Amino acid sequence: MRRPYLAVALAAAAVALLGGCARGDDWSQPRPQPSAIGELEAGFVAPSATPVPESTITPAPGSWSGVRPGKGYRVVLLSAGTGRPTKTLVAAVRQWAKDADVDLRTETAADDTDLVPAINRALALRPDLVVSAGDDLVDPLAMITPNHLAQRFLVVGAELAEPTGNVTAVDWTGASFRGEGLGASSEYDAATFTPARCAAAVRAGTAAVVSGVTGIVVWMDDYA
Repeated sequence: MRRPYLAVALAAAAVALLGGCARGDDWSQPRPQPSAIGELEAGFVAPSATPVPESTITPAPGSWSGVRPGKGYRVVLLSAGTGRPTKTLVAAVRQWAKDADVDLRTETAADDTDLVPAINRALALRPDLVVSAGDDLVDPLAMITPNHLAQRFLVVGAELAEPTGNVTAVDWTGASFRGEGLGASSEYDAATFTPARCAAAVRAGTAAVVSGVTGIVVWMDDYA
């Protein structure tokens, strides 16, 4: 006779537990964007001037290592493609998120028809930062990002041809795709997407964004 009451109690406890988890992960609640922890070293940018939008900087290796996002920083990893370069970038972002203890969610474009919807799904989550991995996303991002200037984007392993101030890119010789039909500063080379370089690129790019150095290209031929 007591089992129905026990079952009801257990079910209610489970619902309460699930509800508590949901509230903890609810990005819909407004809150101030966490401040960066640490500072970029002098070798990241020239000490004499702040980089102008669309300029390219070449930071000293490791000059970004002392910076990470503050507690509660929300990131969406947006990816497209199944090639090794994209997979390496995705793995680097996941590892960075784990090391930096940020709140990471993912959106993956299923195919070419899902590129714009995937970006819109990422935007709907209202993260602090959208990190993009995969050349197929470059053209859709070029179209969408100017209409969402309050949202920060980081493109890793590629760049937008004419980025607005909310878009930061990290690339290197062998990874400078700028969109279909546009010239690149170097010939594409998938072999340059090594785990070490991709990890450094993600860390340097995110350090720039959380430090307010945005709208630029971070060139990563030298890294540590």
